[in-house]
Amino acid sequence: MPGWLKAGLIGAVGLILLTLIGLVPGLVCITLPLTLLFYPAIGALAAAYVPPVRSAGQGAGQGTLAAVTAALLSGSVTMAIYMVHSALIDTSQAISELPPETLEALHILGIPPELLVGISGGAIGGFMCCSLGVLIAAALGAIGGALYGAVKPE
Repeated sequence: MPGWLKAGLIGAVGLILLTLIGLVPGLVCITLPLTLLFYPAIGALAAAYVPPVRSAGQGAGQGTLAAVTAALLSGSVTMAIYMVHSALIDTSQAISELPPETLEALHILGIPPELLVGISGGAIGGFMCCSLGVLIAAALGAIGGALYGAVKPE
């Protein structure tokens, strides 16, 4: 198994655990910054699996692959969690809690408010979050891998 895949799978497990911990009200303020610190660590772990003599470029490539793998796997699980959570909430109550300006903007755009809550809202929100997360993971994983490759070539 390639080193980047090992690092990506290890990272995915850690990110899923952070997501589950973040479901506890108030703890997301702690888990979100930890998630952002986790991606460079995944990249560094992937670079550590590169046989010596490693370079910053090799580390960046392996770190990117590992972090993107971890982000895709954990993002898929997170999206499933959000969809289940969204299915459990009362749609009419959630819509009534939206600000009037938001409801008016949705009406002007022709978007039914029901689309933002429920399973479809969880899927849309999860997809958008996962897509952005993969881009952030790629950048941070490359940084972590490049730093490790540059600092520890042997």
